[in-house]
Amino acid sequence: MKIERILPFARTLLTSAVNEGDTVIDATVGNGHDTSFLAKLVGASGHVYGFDIQDEAIQNTSEQLAKQGIEQQVTLIKDSHSRLKNHIPTHLHGNLTGAIFNLGYLPGGNKKIVTLSTSTIQAIEQLIELLAPEGIIVLVIYHGHEQGQIERDDVLHYVSNLDQQIVHVLRYQFINQQNNPPFIVAIEKR
Repeated sequence: MKIERILPFARTLLTSAVNEGDTVIDATVGNGHDTSFLAKLVGASGHVYGFDIQDEAIQNTSEQLAKQGIEQQVTLIKDSHSRLKNHIPTHLHGNLTGAIFNLGYLPGGNKKIVTLSTSTIQAIEQLIELLAPEGIIVLVIYHGHEQGQIERDDVLHYVSNLDQQIVHVLRYQFINQQNNPPFIVAIEKR
């Protein structure tokens, strides 16, 4: 297949914006796959701030990073991504180059604990302010459950109304697949 699938395309977007030595955000660390990917992108001279509200996600990610020997360039924070600005040192404000969200629930975890549109939108608002020019926010939206559909609709409404003089917003989605396949919303700061 020549067209990139959703998760590889999310990584392509991040790779285009993030360089060695940069500082980035994983807004939903989950099982640590994106956190590890970002840590490798920024290298030993960069840093990843990873957020999740679940102990299980922080533990899974910590173990994943330790296995790969890349835990030193990651700070894991057990808090909502809606408060991420509180955890990012002020000298980094306006200098972040990338962020990723995987919305929904922790794979293999409690499916009743899900991301919510209110906290996700608050995090996006903060990240737009924290991003460097041409920095990218990637949202992978999983909407195959009731709360996911609510979050999808709220987030799409919010990002559709962002000022095009401040950000570009892209939606990348396969439209002929069954079972509510995930899709990407990418936001690039101008």
